[in-house]
Amino acid sequence: MTSRLGSKASRVNDPTGFRVLLVDDDESILEVISAAFEHHGYGVLEARDGSEALVRAERDAPDLVVLDLVMPRRSGFAVLDRLRQRHATHPPIIVVTANTDPRHEQFAHDHGADAFFRKPFDIDSLLQTAADLLKNGR
Repeated sequence: MTSRLGSKASRVNDPTGFRVLLVDDDESILEVISAAFEHHGYGVLEARDGSEALVRAERDAPDLVVLDLVMPRRSGFAVLDRLRQRHATHPPIIVVTANTDPRHEQFAHDHGADAFFRKPFDIDSLLQTAADLLKNGR
């Protein structure tokens, strides 16, 4: 398949054009996820709490957000709601959490999450889900 440089199709086949905002207060998890996305050619933006996530999302307009739910300063729940209400481009959002309460997954989906992963998760599954969401425009 041939496509013009910069088109959405070429960006999916060569994801280097996509920027992913990774939001987690756990430095070790952030490092692992960041390294995996960078290894696959994604541009990576990082935030370590909910307030920083909203600033980065507004300023940098990521193509995809990977969002932890339990964080300081502003919870992932609040960030999810705010991104869905205010962010102009409505990027796909993948929620990740260590919490096992099934209500968190339901809440995340009810408030606009496109995918949900419980920690620990398979990094390849996360990457595949991200690629699928970007390819399908959600």
